[in-house]
Amino acid sequence: MTGDPPYAALEREFAIFVRRARAASERLSREVHPELDSAAYGLLALLWDGPQRPSDVADQVGVGKATITRQLKSLESLSLIERLPDAADGRAHLVALTEKGRSRMASVRDARRERMRRNLDAWPDEDVRTLTALLARFNAIPRG
Repeated sequence: MTGDPPYAALEREFAIFVRRARAASERLSREVHPELDSAAYGLLALLWDGPQRPSDVADQVGVGKATITRQLKSLESLSLIERLPDAADGRAHLVALTEKGRSRMASVRDARRERMRRNLDAWPDEDVRTLTALLARFNAIPRG
């Protein structure tokens, strides 16, 4: 229903959140590397947990093979990621953060977390935990 107040308010708050997240992503990407595209920051964040196949990265961000290939080549040219052989499939490769990429991401993540702490400093810890739980629940909803 378009006139359902709880969903209209939620949609409005999400729109604000998304605009702020895009602006933050732009700023954070420049902190990692001055030539880094803001969309590529998210790719680096995905690779933080370890090497992945390019196709898996593409699935996670919802883009096609050509797009992910172009974005990964850009990150590789900036020496932020590298290709590694896939031990599970000799025909495939994985992409992973380089030491430079990991170091820059760690620095930016630390600064981002400190900003978040300052921004939410007045919130009780329980509110922060509740927000975290609700966002995790929302993010677990299958795309579609």
